[in-house]
Amino acid sequence: MNVRFDEKGLVPAIIQDAGTKEVLTLAYMNEESLSKTIETGETWFYSRSRQELWHKGATSGNTQTVVSINYDCDQDALLVLVNPKGPACHTGAVSCFSERIVESSTNLNDYQILQSLEKVIMERERERPEGAYTTYLFEKGVDKILKKVGEEAAEVIIAAKNRDHEELRWEAADLLYHLQVLLVEQGLPFTEVLRTLEERHKDRS
Repeated sequence: MNVRFDEKGLVPAIIQDAGTKEVLTLAYMNEESLSKTIETGETWFYSRSRQELWHKGATSGNTQTVVSINYDCDQDALLVLVNPKGPACHTGAVSCFSERIVESSTNLNDYQILQSLEKVIMERERERPEGAYTTYLFEKGVDKILKKVGEEAAEVIIAAKNRDHEELRWEAADLLYHLQVLLVEQGLPFTEVLRTLEERHKDRS
């Protein structure tokens, strides 16, 4: 294992949502917890305060399934991409990095509600809870999802023609939801769409 642990036998691990690319937490691993993470496919960390191993989600159920583990160019930090089941933070927040100091006007965090919605949709695709509308869409397949995207786009057009802001607001929200369902079904992260918009904006500015 080519990871360089510090003098205390630890290495920082950045945990990132594999789907939304949101950074969830910064924790520490020692050689044993890293080995357990690799063996079990779920994150294990080393608590510096308790000086013991801990399995993320062992008591809360908010486990993190590992998608990939990379180390940086100096081999002294890890980036762990995961599919989280529930919030990462002990406060109940999705991410431990919820307090903002500086915010750019082009920061993708402006679209946090869309990221949160994407996260819920991805969970619905994985878990398929009975009775959920999103489950129904995934079970019906891409043709049904495409039909709904087309229907909602038409509703947006009608609302705009009617000059009805309330109706347009609701129909636009429905269109964005169904578009995100389609993107998840296609395996295309919404952040990639935002990056494309950002690149086009830079090119035209």
